[in-house]
Amino acid sequence: MCEEPDKVLGTSFFARDTLTVARELLGCVIEVSAAGGAASGRIVETEAYLGREDPASHAGRGRTPRSGIMFGPPGVVYVYLIYGMHHCLNFVTEQDGTPGAVLIRALEPVAGRDLMARRRGLDAARCRDRDLTAGPGRLCRALGIDRMWNGRSLADPGSGIRVLDGASAPPEVLVGPRVGIRQAVELPYRFRVAGSGCLTD
Repeated sequence: MCEEPDKVLGTSFFARDTLTVARELLGCVIEVSAAGGAASGRIVETEAYLGREDPASHAGRGRTPRSGIMFGPPGVVYVYLIYGMHHCLNFVTEQDGTPGAVLIRALEPVAGRDLMARRRGLDAARCRDRDLTAGPGRLCRALGIDRMWNGRSLADPGSGIRVLDGASAPPEVLVGPRVGIRQAVELPYRFRVAGSGCLTD
């Protein structure tokens, strides 16, 4: 992690090994300015997805119309839809030409909590933080992210989305297998901040 607090992470941060990026994103803050207002959350859970050596990855079968974005450039937003209803937010990693992406699985709300609750159709005074942003689909809805964000660069000040350095690494990181997949389930590519109340099951 960088030592300068609130530093915006640039392309060079993402142009590295996917597993390293997935781990070091923990504690960083995603800020999004979308329709209706701005909101942000601290990353507490990620999953890494690699290239041909990772059959659970969209890039596991090589470059396709869907997976092409994972081949670079790095520092680009990759949003896709699962089950026809839930959006998933990813950040492209690795050097241009090498596929990789990190799925953001859970956040802890930092700012705009009331807005997040409205977007999720919940009562802000009664709901828990995990009801807002624990899970890829929940956090995308809370932040106002959908397929329209696919392909935006995190390095573009006008993109409406940026990632801020968390300034310090979490005290304890849990490493384990990814969830919701059918292949390569044994690989320890899931990273979580121990003790967070917003982790997925």
